[in-house]
Amino acid sequence: MANKVQFHIQSDSDIPASKQLFDQIQFAIASRQYPPGHRLPSTRQLAQITGLHRNTISKVYRQLEDTGLVESQAGSGIYVKAQGHEGGTQRSSPILQQYPEAYKLVQKSLDELLAQGCTLSEARELFLSEIDWRLRCSARVLVTVPALDIGAGELMVKELEQDLNIPIQLVPLEELSTILERTLSGTVVTSRYFIGQAEAIAAPKSVRVIPVDIYDYTKELEIIHKLPPNSCLGIVSLSAGILRIAEILVHSLRGEELLVMSAQVSDSYKLNALVRSAQTIICDRASQPAVKGAILAARDDLIRHPQLLCSENYIGEKSINLLKRELGLG
Repeated sequence: MANKVQFHIQSDSDIPASKQLFDQIQFAIASRQYPPGHRLPSTRQLAQITGLHRNTISKVYRQLEDTGLVESQAGSGIYVKAQGHEGGTQRSSPILQQYPEAYKLVQKSLDELLAQGCTLSEARELFLSEIDWRLRCSARVLVTVPALDIGAGELMVKELEQDLNIPIQLVPLEELSTILERTLSGTVVTSRYFIGQAEAIAAPKSVRVIPVDIYDYTKELEIIHKLPPNSCLGIVSLSAGILRIAEILVHSLRGEELLVMSAQVSDSYKLNALVRSAQTIICDRASQPAVKGAILAARDDLIRHPQLLCSENYIGEKSINLLKRELGLG
């Protein structure tokens, strides 16, 4: 999938080229187009692709490293960093610290048993401490995102509650430390955009953090690439953060060729203006009913109804399956 990643830099944009490149790489990592362990293109390769100076690309890579998304390996290159449970983060136990490879073997063996149809009760007899830990962690699942982008958290909670069929608690990242002080166990879930911050808070408290991969929007980006120049594209979401990233990605892809309007679903004024102007509207599943309602309410004022495209789940299917397995739910 990584081979599908393409970078588009608008040199005449008000948005700095380094910001455009940073956001595009960050999106590729968050959507797992660049999975953990993937080697990023060299500065020379990216310079040839984007036309940017290698110093600019090096600066972007340093910024990504500062966020904890990538790591530099001397003489080898820049690699996407494994996060949270992916990196084998271990609970604070002398035995587990003494035998880290044995701990990994227990995890691998348990996953294989579950995949073969073994129940948790059957596996419990063989791996009692591991099963007990998973069951305790599944008793409380917290989704965390920064307060400024609480809409993304609401979207994640809606999807996880529907797919996992368990209650999920939404916690602003700024309050996560306080909440974890009051709980003995649990699992923190967040997107790769915020994994570094969440891990820094949860790891000292021996609470695991599982990063989820977001949908890569390949289908939507292909549609946007084919839109005729001077058309109006509308983007609607629960999340202000998703809208900001979407606007930058569309701008990097098409520049000033498209007029882009965005609205949080809770902003009825912007939403109503958007449905009256856009020829194509892309929204998330949580926003779809409200967008349909706004289009229906404005039908008498519309010469032609906009084409409405509803995206797949914000959280990727592989991440849902990972969570089910880690929480002992399937």
